[in-house]
Amino acid sequence: MKNILFVCTGNSHRSIIAEAIINNNFNDKLKAYSAGSNPAGVVDGDVIKFLKAKNYDLRNVSSKNFDIFINSEIKMDYVITVCNNANKEFCPIWPKKDQIIHWDIEDPMTKLLNSDDEEKKIIISNTFNVINEKIINLIKNK
Repeated sequence: MKNILFVCTGNSHRSIIAEAIINNNFNDKLKAYSAGSNPAGVVDGDVIKFLKAKNYDLRNVSSKNFDIFINSEIKMDYVITVCNNANKEFCPIWPKKDQIIHWDIEDPMTKLLNSDDEEKKIIISNTFNVINEKIINLIKNK
């Protein structure tokens, strides 16, 4: 079983979705974690609602700083940044450079701010689908 850490700046949308997808759909291959370089401290409520509607287990999901993994006993096999800011800020001590992957995924947060409930579902669903496709491709190619 390989460990994978998803990192974005706020750890409230994209990295949370990625963690949930792996731990609910691909937990026979990978164990996922998520963190932020400047975490919001709370997971977006609309993201939680969306993932719960998929019956995802979210018991261990939280917005946290990636510093907690630096001295952790958990060895990360891959670290994936899911936003450009985190990619630029990212802590260089993990793992080898060829194990750090960057996915440029559009930040849904700004779109969510001025959207009604139906639009929010569509925005989060689109983000979910992009991340899910990238995860499927990662699993196929590793």
